[in-house]
Amino acid sequence: MRTLRLARVAAEAEGLRLRERAQRTAVRVALGMVAMIFMLGVLVFLHIAAWYWIRQSWQREYTALAMAGADFVLALVLAFTAAHSSPGRIEVEALAVRQRAVESAVSSLAMSSLALQGLRLLTSMLRRRR
Repeated sequence: MRTLRLARVAAEAEGLRLRERAQRTAVRVALGMVAMIFMLGVLVFLHIAAWYWIRQSWQREYTALAMAGADFVLALVLAFTAAHSSPGRIEVEALAVRQRAVESAVSSLAMSSLALQGLRLLTSMLRRRR
């Protein structure tokens, strides 16, 4: 009985953790999409302004290289920032609850198995006496 309850607690904790993770991911995706729309407009105007400034200031051959280099650095910074998102407090706590429940369920199953083996040994010993 206790094992089933622990398994249910582990499943509920895992469900809560997955729901929180999915919600956090959905919010991140939505905010990222809105930010991308605005950043697209900003990038278009920045590219136009930078192109004209570089063409007037430098030799015309290096304009495209300078723009590509700046875009590459910006892409690296954004990719690094997007890749480093830590889980929230609820997600961490739900994972800990799930792990404790699974460990307790496993130890409970081990104790049940030992008790069952002991019972089998006892019944076989009693049968031999008769």
